[in-house]
Amino acid sequence: MSRVRLLADLDHLPALDARFAHQRPAQELGAEGHKPRILLLYGSLRPRSFSRFATEEAARLLNQFGAETRIFDPGDLPMPDQVAGDKHPAVQELRELSMWSEGQVWCSPERHGQITGVMKAQIDHLPLNMGGIRPTQGRTLAVMQVSGGSQSFNAVNTLRLLGRWMRMFTIPNQSSVAKAYEEFDAEGRMRPSAYYDRIVDVMEELVRFTVLLRPHAGLLVDRYSERKEEGRPVDMATDLSAIATAHQR
Repeated sequence: MSRVRLLADLDHLPALDARFAHQRPAQELGAEGHKPRILLLYGSLRPRSFSRFATEEAARLLNQFGAETRIFDPGDLPMPDQVAGDKHPAVQELRELSMWSEGQVWCSPERHGQITGVMKAQIDHLPLNMGGIRPTQGRTLAVMQVSGGSQSFNAVNTLRLLGRWMRMFTIPNQSSVAKAYEEFDAEGRMRPSAYYDRIVDVMEELVRFTVLLRPHAGLLVDRYSERKEEGRPVDMATDLSAIATAHQR
């Protein structure tokens, strides 16, 4: 059983004015190679979940911009530490999807001034280090939130903090949708608005940063402390910084 949500109307973008949208936002940054792989997480289990609706709109836009997307459904995800050894299919699938991804989108409702437990549980199930594999380190991240009242940034601020803790590159732009119940129609599609336009901005930027950082991801997260802990000395024969310094002597 897959927990990846499928969107039947992935190419249907009624709120997007295609005259002003780049089909490939990162094209001028160099060769894109394979499609950017983006994992999307949302933070509510309600049947009419506005964070899920916003996430689905983000996935459609990312598809339009040339990315490959997967939305994780947390419906049967246990609480952290609830299952011994984390041996639960939902936990394993979430971790595999995170390792598959090159970038991620996190979208949470704001509840009591913070992200929801559903959102935090998903992040808590992603370890910094898992047998030498790091499911989040070096990935790009876009953060979004939906609110039932006036516009707020409490949830996105927390998601930024968590993204930094998970050693991710959180892009500058973000989305906060106020009074979300007014922004989606009966089918869960987002109406044209400045809020929708901001989500377009954020997804364009996420694709650009993901493509821009992709060739350098390994170098950007290469840390002295980890090399020392793993007993992995620098090879002076191939280390470009050592070679450049030698030429200056």
